[in-house]
Amino acid sequence: MLENVMSALKASELRSKLLYTLGMIFIFRLGAHIPVPGVNTERFSELVSSGVIFGFFDVISGGALKNFSVFAMGITPYINASIIMQLLTVVIPHLERLAKEGEEGRKKITQYTRYLTVVLAFIQGLGMVIGVGGSLQNPGPASYLMTALTITAGTTFLMWTGEQITEKGIGNGISLLIFAGIVSRVPSGIVRVAEYLNAGTINILSIILLVVIGGLVIAGVVAVQEGQRRIPVQYAKRVVGRRVYGGQTTHLPLRVNQAGVIPVIFASSLLMFPETLVKWFSNSAVAAFYTKWFGWGTAAHTIIYALLIIGFTYFYTAVIMNPADVADNIKKYGGFIPGIRPGRPTAEYISRVMNRITLAGAVFLALVAILPNFVLLVTRIPNIYFGGTALLIVVGVALDTMKQLESHLLMRSYQGFIK
Repeated sequence: MLENVMSALKASELRSKLLYTLGMIFIFRLGAHIPVPGVNTERFSELVSSGVIFGFFDVISGGALKNFSVFAMGITPYINASIIMQLLTVVIPHLERLAKEGEEGRKKITQYTRYLTVVLAFIQGLGMVIGVGGSLQNPGPASYLMTALTITAGTTFLMWTGEQITEKGIGNGISLLIFAGIVSRVPSGIVRVAEYLNAGTINILSIILLVVIGGLVIAGVVAVQEGQRRIPVQYAKRVVGRRVYGGQTTHLPLRVNQAGVIPVIFASSLLMFPETLVKWFSNSAVAAFYTKWFGWGTAAHTIIYALLIIGFTYFYTAVIMNPADVADNIKKYGGFIPGIRPGRPTAEYISRVMNRITLAGAVFLALVAILPNFVLLVTRIPNIYFGGTALLIVVGVALDTMKQLESHLLMRSYQGFIK
C-alpha cells in the first residue's frame, strides 16, 4: 500500500491534483471556524445541540453550523438545487431537451443549478436567521439581512470550491467537501468516548460493540454500493461493406443502490420541518404531544423515517433511470436481451428487475439510517452521532475517489490501490 502511495506521488500531474484537492479542503476547514459577526455562537450552539436533526446537518457541515460560521449552511442548498433540477428535467420539456444535447446542454443546466442554489441559500439563510433571532446580538432587519447574505456568500463560495476540485483535483468536489466535514468530527467523537470511559459512564465492552457494529456497517455499505444485477445483452451482427460489426455479448449493470444517499437526505429534510417548529413553540401542548409520540427515537418517528426513505428511493430511482429509454437505446444499436423481445417487453423486464433490486437497496438504506437508535440501545453511549447516513457518504465518496486514483495510476502503468 505504501509503495502504491509513493507511485501516486511520483506522477507530477496526479501529485498536483492531490495537493490542489487538499489545499481546497484546508480552506473549507479554515472557513468552518470563522464565525459570522454579530452572532452569539454559544447560544446558537446550545440550540443546535438540543436537536438530533440539527446535529445531523452539523455533522455534514463539519461543525460549521454549530459554530455559526460563514459556512453554516454548508453545501446543502446546492444539493437541494441539484435534486430539484433533476426532477424538473423530467417534468419540463425544455430542460429535458437540454439534457439530451450533450455537453453544451449540461453546461446550461449546471448554470441554472448555480442560480437556484443562490436563491435557495438566501431563502434558507434568511429563515435560519429569523428562526434563531435570539442568538443575534443586535436583532433587527438590517442585522437579519446582513447575516443571511454572509452565510449565502459562504455557501456560494463552497459551491465554487467544489466545482474547482472536480475540474482541477481528484474526485467529486461537492462529495469531498461533505466527506471532509464528516471526517473532521471523528477526533472529537473519540475524545468524547474517552471522557465517558474515564468518568465511568460506559465500559470497554460498549466501545468494543461500537467498533464491531461500525465495521459490520462499513462492510455492508461497501457490498451494497458495489452490488450490481448484470442483465446480459446480445448485439446482432451487422455487415457494412466488407466489415462485420457487432455480434458481441455484454451486460447492462443495474446497481442495487441506484439512488445513493439522496433518499435519506430527502427524508431528513422533510422530518426536520416539524422538528424545527416544535423547537420554536416548545412550551405549547402540541409541541409536548409531538415530542412524546413523534419525537426522535420514538417508534412512530422511526417507522415514518424508514417508510419515507423507502418511498423516496423508489421515486428517485424512477427519475434517474427510465426503463423505456434504456430499452429504446438497446434496440437502436441492434441489441436484445436473450429470451426477451425488443421494445416494450424489454422495458417491462428491466422495470421488474429494477423494482426487485430497488426494494433491497431501499430497505438497506432505511436500516442504516435508523441505525443510531439501535446503537444507542446496545452500547449505551450517549450523545454520539453514530450516523449510518454519515457512513454511507464517507464510504461512497472514498470508493469513488479511490477508483479515480486507480484509473490515473493504471494509465501510467502503475499498480493501483484496489486489488
